[in-house]
Amino acid sequence: MPPGSRRLGAPEPAAVAADPRGVPEALGAAEVDTVREEWVVEDRWWTGRPLRRRYFELVLTNGRNVVVFHDLVEGGWFMQRA
Repeated sequence: MPPGSRRLGAPEPAAVAADPRGVPEALGAAEVDTVREEWVVEDRWWTGRPLRRRYFELVLTNGRNVVVFHDLVEGGWFMQRA
């Protein structure tokens, strides 16, 4: 991949504030109005680089609909779709 380019749809780090159960309450300065959907993806478990992510489709109080995930292997929050 050429320098300075990135994959289309590649996740970006996200500033998520979550409750003790790990459910997002805010994304940056925007509070979460509704969690529309939640799901877990487990893939590549047979490799040395397994993937485990807990996804949330959120509606923010500013009206935006976003998808974020928590990386359950490496840690950290990421935005998948804005």
